[in-house]
Amino acid sequence: MKKLLWRLIISAIFFVSAIFINSSQLKLIMYVISYILAGGDVVKRAIYNIKDGEVFDENFLMAVASIGAFIIKEAPEGVAVMLFYQVGEMFQSYAVGQSRRSISSLMDIRPDYANVLRNGEVITVSPEEVEIDEIIVVKAGEKVPLDGIVVEGSSMLDTSALTGESVPREVTVGSELLSGCININGLINAKVTKLYSESTVTKILELVESASSRKSKSEKFITRFARYYTPIVVVIAAILAIIPPLIIKDATFDIWIYRALAFLVVSCPCALVISVPLSFFGGIGGASKNGILVKGSNYLEAMAKTEIVVFDKTGTLTKGVFKVKKIHSEKNQPEELLKLAAYAENYSNHPISSSLKEAYKKDIDSQKISEVEEISGHGVSAIVENIKVLAGNDKLMEKFNIPYNKETSEGTVVHVAADGEYEGYILIADQVKDDASEAVSVLKKQNIKEIVMLTGDSESAGIKTAEELGIDTVYAQLLPADKVEKVEELISKKSEKATLMFVGDGINDAPVLTRADVGVAMGGLGSDAAIEAADVVIMTDEPSKIAAAIEISKNTLKIAYQNIVFAISIKVIILLLSTFGLTSLWAAVFADVGVTFIAVLNAMRALRFKTVR
Repeated sequence: MKKLLWRLIISAIFFVSAIFINSSQLKLIMYVISYILAGGDVVKRAIYNIKDGEVFDENFLMAVASIGAFIIKEAPEGVAVMLFYQVGEMFQSYAVGQSRRSISSLMDIRPDYANVLRNGEVITVSPEEVEIDEIIVVKAGEKVPLDGIVVEGSSMLDTSALTGESVPREVTVGSELLSGCININGLINAKVTKLYSESTVTKILELVESASSRKSKSEKFITRFARYYTPIVVVIAAILAIIPPLIIKDATFDIWIYRALAFLVVSCPCALVISVPLSFFGGIGGASKNGILVKGSNYLEAMAKTEIVVFDKTGTLTKGVFKVKKIHSEKNQPEELLKLAAYAENYSNHPISSSLKEAYKKDIDSQKISEVEEISGHGVSAIVENIKVLAGNDKLMEKFNIPYNKETSEGTVVHVAADGEYEGYILIADQVKDDASEAVSVLKKQNIKEIVMLTGDSESAGIKTAEELGIDTVYAQLLPADKVEKVEELISKKSEKATLMFVGDGINDAPVLTRADVGVAMGGLGSDAAIEAADVVIMTDEPSKIAAAIEISKNTLKIAYQNIVFAISIKVIILLLSTFGLTSLWAAVFADVGVTFIAVLNAMRALRFKTVR
């Protein structure tokens, strides 16, 4: 960039000096030197591209137009064409670079080193060299190099690089630690749970780096447009230069060649080719700043056409932090019922299982547990101290033909059976997220046609949550396969060009995330399933970010369309004026560079988008 800038400055000096020189021979030499400094690389690229079979591109257009000006003895305008073109290109490169630096500010989360505890000593190594279960030491002010669990110390973490949130997060012993965060004040030791290649920071960087490869329909249109547009305008320019002098009385080749050259300059598709992809790149960057990772501009474009939003309930609209609310035992003491449930659920990572183990508050002897089977959408079966224990929902009891008590209280019911006999149930309550109601409200203001909630919970619990949040439709007691069927059904109801968005927690919703037009994983930073299956990852745990993502996508699409309409309209007008000799090469250059300048500035607005809560 600096080398090009200095070349253009020296070229401009030679150009201006030539204007004031009287000797025509010396003047021409000065113009040639100025031209070589400004556009030598453009001509070189045009020649190389021709050799490679890529004839019709902007380098070819500029080379022909500028060299043609020299041939018809309009050297100043020939130099001006190349000089201003290069200034425009430099500005475009700067704009693209700024956009890339902004979106790639996430790259700052890449850790340079890790302090690992080995043989009683803390040594500094590359994060790639640290193994699972090793202890890392993170000092105040350092980046967390790897994912892990805090085993000693407490601190506040700056998660803004990952989530876009400015409020620090407190971590203590037992807290999950995500790579890429910054330790603000305390000293913490953590046990590594993932290799660097599988860590959160690596997966996020991979997402960011690959996002630009997935192009939107608008970008693909512009690429195809430029491919056909450029050779067409070259042919028209050739016709413009040759035919009129042959058929129009008193017409000269010099005049019409000049018009054809102006036509070529104006026709350069730079404004479109640069500004439209830059709009989407800026939109992805703006989304990242707001804690929303979009895997590609095609998904950004699809979100703008969202007609139906489908939410999973647990962990998405609710906190997924369950508390035991009631224990109803048919035979034994409540403590014994809770023990059976906790032991049976010991090996499950489901939030409900975690709440049962937390409520039990005693150590679980895993040697007393065997033949554990997790029955998807139903519950768990396990042998606990030689007793076959079933713990799960109504469907589990019905599956094994066990009579049970119907419980209609608000919350999730876990039925427990031992050796085929019903023992009782445990009522567990979840809590709606703070901004879930706001999220639904904003989505309705965005004219979303229907908001749906899918849940495996009881119908009463599902209806209660839906009414609290203002959700239009709720489907309860669904198995994972049932959720896919419901999404299929909803997809068939939407408009042809509209999209259906599914929002899940990314852990057990992978099939639905994949089937939806746009799959969004909530709070899925630490979830491999989220990153693999989802098209969009919400880096915070806030449902309100869904509305923000749709708003950003609509704004980005609007900016891209503005650039398409503006650039094509101005170019058509100037092309017509050039055809009738109403513009000069100077005006053509300014028109091309000016259109590009305005379009790029407009595209960069997508990057600076801020969501309003």
